[in-house]
Amino acid sequence: MPQLPPPNQIPPSDASLSELDRITELAGDLAGRFELVPLLERVLGHAVALLDCESGSISIVYETEGYYRKEVDRGVGCHQGRTFPLTEGLTGQIVATRGTVILDRYASVAVGHIDPADPRWGSAVIGVPILWDGTIIGTFAIFSNGPGRVFSTADASLVELFANHAAIAIMNARLHQAAADRQREVAVAAERERAVQAVHETIGRSLGSVLLHLDRADKATPGGSPAIEYIDSARVLAHEALFETRRTVLGLAPSSLVGSTLEEAVRAELDRVGSSYPIDLTLLVTGQRHEPAPVVAHQLFMVIQEAVTNVVAHAHATTCRVGIFYDTTGMTVVVEDNGRGFERPGAGERIGTAQSSRFGLHGMAARAHYLRGELLVESTPGWGTSIRAQVPYSSNGDTSWERWKVVVACAQPLIRAGLVRLLVTSEPSVQVLGELATLRDLTEAVSLLQPDMIVLDEALLGQYAETQMSSGDTVERPIVAVVDHPTDEQLATAASSGVRGFISLSSTPAEVARVVVAAARGDALLDGAMFTRLAETRQTAEPVSTAAHLTARELEVRELLAEGLADKQIAIRLGISVKTVEKHVGAMLRKTGARNRTMLVPLQQDSYQ
Repeated sequence: MPQLPPPNQIPPSDASLSELDRITELAGDLAGRFELVPLLERVLGHAVALLDCESGSISIVYETEGYYRKEVDRGVGCHQGRTFPLTEGLTGQIVATRGTVILDRYASVAVGHIDPADPRWGSAVIGVPILWDGTIIGTFAIFSNGPGRVFSTADASLVELFANHAAIAIMNARLHQAAADRQREVAVAAERERAVQAVHETIGRSLGSVLLHLDRADKATPGGSPAIEYIDSARVLAHEALFETRRTVLGLAPSSLVGSTLEEAVRAELDRVGSSYPIDLTLLVTGQRHEPAPVVAHQLFMVIQEAVTNVVAHAHATTCRVGIFYDTTGMTVVVEDNGRGFERPGAGERIGTAQSSRFGLHGMAARAHYLRGELLVESTPGWGTSIRAQVPYSSNGDTSWERWKVVVACAQPLIRAGLVRLLVTSEPSVQVLGELATLRDLTEAVSLLQPDMIVLDEALLGQYAETQMSSGDTVERPIVAVVDHPTDEQLATAASSGVRGFISLSSTPAEVARVVVAAARGDALLDGAMFTRLAETRQTAEPVSTAAHLTARELEVRELLAEGLADKQIAIRLGISVKTVEKHVGAMLRKTGARNRTMLVPLQQDSYQ
């Protein structure tokens, strides 16, 4: 038998269904839209229609700054886009009461913005705060159509619901705008970095060529000639220009660090700041001191300098403490102040992915990330700020991200230029020092520029191998050869001249980069067929049991490899750099004919002389 609903439960009416339809439609409007004004116009339009009204407005509140802006104005004085102080208007009353305001007549607002001749002057009005995480970020106002309408608490509850939708719209728009701004910043920074690197590579190669020509001029000039003095001066200037170019791009050492340690430079900086500003600055250094690489010292000094500058300019602090802490794997610098602090999305979060341009945090984070470290910021309003940069270092202060220095030598200009371009654009860990066309240029460049490895074509491969054998150069430099279809003779030449990789005219940029980096690290990266042919040719040309002439240091590295130690562990044990370990391993692979590091371990001790 049908039952009547309880007295306090009313069946859904056409009005309530209309309300549900409006809210459902509004939710659809908000999905995937980020332009603020159109969104708020839709929210306001639904609310006005549902309350059977014609007028309303939505304002954005900037409470800290003390003003608000009429973002959307529908038939209420046409004030859209104007700003007013928070001591005026219905918005000022809402913010003052921090809650919903229901007025029978707008005329009761102390300092209103509606003309008394306007019909809305005597109309009822509902004012609702737009809240986000307990903070008023805006206000929502609805006007009745005339003096005969009085709003109820139920009407106010409905407006509060639409105010929640407005809050979502405002925050969505802000987040979308912040993401767009961040994307633009990243794009601009990337383009700036690309341009700087391109200029650096071009200037570096040009200066390398200048040094080669100066060296030739010096050799061709008779002894006692007055020209020698000018040539020497030009050579010194060219070397200095090359050094300064690399230092500018890579940030190797500011003037504050020239001739001094990081601690000394920081003390000098704090003394300078303390003599100019009324703030108590102290420096604390703990742990077993390491001598960091110049680039590490420079970047950490710049982090400290930026942080201290921010403290003086923005924090209103009376004390600031700077700490430098050394541990077994890296070092940490900390800058703490007792200033006013600032609001952050989350305490202790890593900077660099969030909106971090405030107070130069983005720049400090970029420096920490450049060193493969991280920047952490903790700040509480009224209690100060702590900035902590943590970066790694190896046992002797070298940095694992140091770029491999390469020279490219090819007789054909098109291939030479193409290889340089591929390496510059596809592999940031490679720095091209020079591009050369002849054997004479190559040998002089290797002697002068001291590259880590060489990329050359098949026309120069055999010539360079003969030159190396007669020159007595003991430095092991991996070689990557550009050979399309290597013959057995070319493979035999490669086996005796330190070739660690082959690339062909059909190699992709990624393949070129992988082969070059693998060779620089002392490994070989070839396709299976070519690698097998190289190994067979090498075994025929130079048996393992009679060709190995390893140095005492190489024997030490080999023994530690046999213990299963990684390159970094070997470097720490022997007190050398990781790169030096990799060079020793590459030399052993070349001398023994072993295909990889694993094959070095089981070789008999009597194979080494």
